Amino acid sequence: MHFPFYIFGIHPHLIFESLAYFIGFRIYLYTRNKERIPLEKVIWVVVGATLGAAIGSKVLYWFEDPAKTIENWNNLIYLADGKTIVGGLLGGLIGVETAKKWIGWTRSTGDDFVFPLAIGMMIGRIGCFLTGLDDHTYGIATTWITGIDFGDGVKRHPTQLYEIIFLLFLVIALFMVKRKQLGWEGLLFQLFMLSYLIFRFLIDFIKPTPHPYWLFNNIQIASLLGILYYIRLVSKKQSKKRSEIHA
Repeated sequence: MHFPFYIFGIHPHLIFESLAYFIGFRIYLYTRNKERIPLEKVIWVVVGATLGAAIGSKVLYWFEDPAKTIENWNNLIYLADGKTIVGGLLGGLIGVETAKKWIGWTRSTGDDFVFPLAIGMMIGRIGCFLTGLDDHTYGIATTWITGIDFGDGVKRHPTQLYEIIFLLFLVIALFMVKRKQLGWEGLLFQLFMLSYLIFRFLIDFIKPTPHPYWLFNNIQIASLLGILYYIRLVSKKQSKKRSEIHA
């Protein structure tokens, strides 16, 4: 296999990123709980999520190499290039919460996004893998049996495939939680975010990106902040649920 692996002459990243957005949105429309939030308010939530994700994915990317970003602060091509999933997720979260305050909606809406997001991310990572070295989402050199040569003679961790496998198992686990109706409204999204952020914090130790923040890179710092936030949130919700049971 040669990387990038073009499909009918089209770049794989373009194909699979487009499919990720299209299929993810279709899954959201099909699986969302229509009783949780009316359609006229859903539109604003989706707009908030989209804008927040677009901004967050860019801003976090700029912190990957702060010195380079400062050097290119007036280079629009550099500033427009690159994005991060973690930044998109956290930015999307802020965008949704902002939109909910704007429309006066207090109920959780995150559970409806879990499966569309996870499946969309899996599809998108296929494009990242088939793009090879140009995508900069591969891992460091390895002698593991999983190592893949992306075209320069060096076997590297296919971290894109690791993520797809992780997300597949996460989807199965969360589907079981949903089917058994465990927890509370919003728990699915909280578990999804917490699990994925922990995964990203760990997997980025085997990625060749700059680690300018002591031992960590920009993704790990953002993931760590998100992990602390969701641990606190889940603990708080769990304590509240126990209080209600014993009341």
